[in-house]
Amino acid sequence: QVQLVESGGGMVQTGGSLRLSCVASGRTNNDDGVGWFRQIPGKERQFVAACGWSGFPAYYEDSLKDRFTVSGDRAKTTVFLEVDHLKPEDTGVYYCARTRSVFNNWPEQSVYDAWGQGTQVTVSS
Repeated sequence: QVQLVESGGGMVQTGGSLRLSCVASGRTNNDDGVGWFRQIPGKERQFVAACGWSGFPAYYEDSLKDRFTVSGDRAKTTVFLEVDHLKPEDTGVYYCARTRSVFNNWPEQSVYDAWGQGTQVTVSS
């Protein structure tokens, strides 16, 4: 089994930045992909970005790629999501999840078999 723990969320002002972390433990594999999703209040959970443990390959939701950057540290089985120029509409819970291949359809939530508990991001205007 794989356990994922997100951290780095918090309250920031509009225009600020945050760096979220997703640390994995347990039975990870070199070919795993890690996806980031978010759930905005009143909306369905949305794909944000994904990458391998080293940060490559990387894939982004088109509408978000200008402000979101994924990276990774394979040795620490940790993936990061940096969000710049935060807006109030970015407020929500951010989740990371593991899929067993970097060649999976990353935006599809059903390909992920382990999820973290989420970290809250609140952007004030």
